[in-house]
Amino acid sequence: MNTSSDIQADVRTSDPTGLHRVLDERAVLPQAAQRLDTRAELWPDEVRIRVERLNLDAASFRQLERKHTKYGEKHGDAVRAEVLDIVATRGKMQNPETGSGGMLVGTVEEVGPESPLGLAVGDRVATLVSLTLTPLVIEDALARWDGLSEQVPCDGYAVLFGRSIAAVIPDDLDPALSLSVMDVCGAPALTARVVEDHVARGKAPVVAVIGGAGKSGSLSLAAARQAGAARTIGVVPHQGEHDLLTGAGLADAVAVADARDPIALRDAVTAVGGPADVTVVCVDVPGCEGGAILVTAEGGTVVFFSMATSFSAAALGAEGLAADVRMLVGNGYVPGHAAYAMELLRTDAGVRGLFERRL
Repeated sequence: MNTSSDIQADVRTSDPTGLHRVLDERAVLPQAAQRLDTRAELWPDEVRIRVERLNLDAASFRQLERKHTKYGEKHGDAVRAEVLDIVATRGKMQNPETGSGGMLVGTVEEVGPESPLGLAVGDRVATLVSLTLTPLVIEDALARWDGLSEQVPCDGYAVLFGRSIAAVIPDDLDPALSLSVMDVCGAPALTARVVEDHVARGKAPVVAVIGGAGKSGSLSLAAARQAGAARTIGVVPHQGEHDLLTGAGLADAVAVADARDPIALRDAVTAVGGPADVTVVCVDVPGCEGGAILVTAEGGTVVFFSMATSFSAAALGAEGLAADVRMLVGNGYVPGHAAYAMELLRTDAGVRGLFERRL
């Protein structure tokens, strides 16, 4: 570990975006960097977190799981070894295949005197910025993780910058439940904003959520209904999730379709009240762009929340279909998104039931 004299001798000055932690030869933001400086000593506007748990994002974990499944057997030890290697090599958790990472829960260990985040030593927080740009050191070799789930017990530390975001974990919720919600809290907030925009323009929209039984999908359905959607449609891949989502009561209709099959997706959504004025893509598999565009009405909006989305495929697909649709990238941040998602969890029994079932 570097000493305080090393920090004093370092000519880099703190930047709220974390540029001073980038070790690449060319100037890039931390998310695009190949390697970050993970020293524990803080620049004045930084905060250090003692990490308790990581939550790998769905696209990243599924890719690692598929890679290390042989003859139907999942090899969690190989997943764990790869995550350790990524973090040790890059100084952050950023899956080289998906480019995505996740988020973490921990306790504030030290706060720099110029930090604008409003955190205090001892606060238990969830970070609302991606692990792909967060300096991270793992100190327990992930010994308590079997490599078979997205939630990763962990001992180590992470560093937040001046423009990072973190939320204090509510006392009334299980920390694991809070982490699950905060991992996807941008989705319902943006969905609500888009639905409210359609309502303000004079039409309550039909909203289709692809991946409606998942974490971001279930929250997005609840948000769409609360924001004034005329009809909500949940799209799921098989009968088991159809039954789960129907039982949760979050959608007016539930359609079963492979989101990678554009025609099957279009026909399934049309059969239950489509096309959609707003389509929200929350699945963690590639190849869903064409179908999402096809189920969306002219003048409608498609919101892509999946890290598996190919944005070139989306743009070229819309052009090739002569589709007059607005396409938005869900960037995971909307002001007030964490509090909004937590309130949906507290007040909607269907959402809470699906989340607790996953835990």
